[in-house]
Amino acid sequence: MEGLIKLDSIDRYNKLYGLETLHPMVAVVDLSKATVWPEHFKINYGVYALFLKETKCGDITYGRQPYDYKEGTIVCFTPGQVAETEMLKNVRPTAHGILFHPDFIRGTMLGQEIKKYSFFSYETREALHLSDTERETIMDCFRKIEVELEHNIDKHSRRLITANIGLLLDYCMRFYERQFTTREASNKDVIVRFERLLDEYFDSKAPQENGLPNVKYFADKVFLSPNYFGDMISKQTGKTVTEYIQDKLIGRAKELLLSTSKPMSEIAYSLGFQYPQHMSRMFKRIVGITPNEFRAQGA
Repeated sequence: MEGLIKLDSIDRYNKLYGLETLHPMVAVVDLSKATVWPEHFKINYGVYALFLKETKCGDITYGRQPYDYKEGTIVCFTPGQVAETEMLKNVRPTAHGILFHPDFIRGTMLGQEIKKYSFFSYETREALHLSDTERETIMDCFRKIEVELEHNIDKHSRRLITANIGLLLDYCMRFYERQFTTREASNKDVIVRFERLLDEYFDSKAPQENGLPNVKYFADKVFLSPNYFGDMISKQTGKTVTEYIQDKLIGRAKELLLSTSKPMSEIAYSLGFQYPQHMSRMFKRIVGITPNEFRAQGA
């Protein structure tokens, strides 16, 4: 096995598979044209990468879990991610993909919007499974970018290439939303578990010991990445995970304000707030009045 490969340039990736470099900052790759392919390697990505896997040709491990991909699936990597790949012996990889350097999109519309493509940070068991029609759409986007890369560079090149990468990523967003819908039954199970976990958290000593829970805490409990978990909850319920947690907090605060005579500061600490004024601010923003005003109304 090779050591950790720091993939900080497009040329470094192309050399790994014996492919030609047409542009120093962007590449559309077709691994069926690879002239060499290592069997086992680990990459620390310094570029954005999105691959459409055509056949089962090996296993990718991200973190401690295997990536969920078979035929016709998309996997993505963002700068800073580390992925280990093990290729099957004597099986040529057949995958298409695009890689682009963060500097290429800096200062462009895509550079400003790249963080909205949360699927770059999805992790284990969260690949995008495509229908044949969706696959054709993705391939068409690859072809458009490739045509631009083969064209002589002119003043329009960067704008056209980044616009087409943006189009590709927009389609991936749409297809992921379709996948959230088609997996609705299993997603609903996750939402039920999330509700239960919220209640368990606030019924325990966890708020006093650990403070307010965050998205990552619950995502870890249901074995999903924070981004995937957040997007799935939002798509299914119309609320963000943070809004869900805040709703639960406000509900608990209302209950304690009306059913006990505990001072507001004690209630705030029992729910995990570091300072009572944090609870007061959140309560007033969501309910419209202060906790003490709410208590007075219910008295």
